[in-house]
Amino acid sequence: MPALAQDMPENARAKTYGGGWECNVGHRLIGDSCAAILVPENAYDTNRTYGSGWECLHGYRQVGGTDCVTVVVPDGGYLAPSGERWHCLRGFFKVDETCQKLVVPENGYLVDAPYGSEWKCKRGFEKVDDSCAAIAVPLNGYLNGSGYGQPWSCERGYLEKDGLCAAVEIPEFAYFDDASYGKGWKCQRGYEASGAGCEVIDMPENAHLDRSGNRWECHRNFQKSKGQCVLKN
Repeated sequence: MPALAQDMPENARAKTYGGGWECNVGHRLIGDSCAAILVPENAYDTNRTYGSGWECLHGYRQVGGTDCVTVVVPDGGYLAPSGERWHCLRGFFKVDETCQKLVVPENGYLVDAPYGSEWKCKRGFEKVDDSCAAIAVPLNGYLNGSGYGQPWSCERGYLEKDGLCAAVEIPEFAYFDDASYGKGWKCQRGYEASGAGCEVIDMPENAHLDRSGNRWECHRNFQKSKGQCVLKN
């Protein structure tokens, strides 16, 4: 301890654990001595033995590790809870160091976005450049509320054709199919599509209808050959 006391500079103390010494709170080691920390204007002493020893007051930010400058909040903005930066208010968006007011067109409305605000069109309207234009829904169609692709769909019994909703003509032995692709109809079980109609399936011996009901396949231990089911060798 006597040797340690001789080597310990002013404003220092013996370490709580292990040997050696460390500077007192509010001081930092510079060379072999403990110098007082210079706390800049608009900052406060953290009373910690690590880091810079000071932090900027709320509403100020550190510059160059030596100064605390005021966080300038532009019109349409507000100081963030951290006190070190600012964000734009709802209805404004950031442009460089300013907050510009967002112009919402007729039939549009404000929505929150990750970095400010943006706008979307009301139901029944779609975005065209900087405006909201009414969606032209054809007869026998309805708005589908989709956020992408075609904003309208045809009523049941109709299919889209050249921007219109045309009635599906269902042939004999068929029923309406509302799949988004195909003819709009499917043949009943035991029938297969042939042109614009449905024909009964002519099955050979040792065959049966498959899962779809519109094709046939051979029984087990038989294989298809030239339109027939022949016994496997």
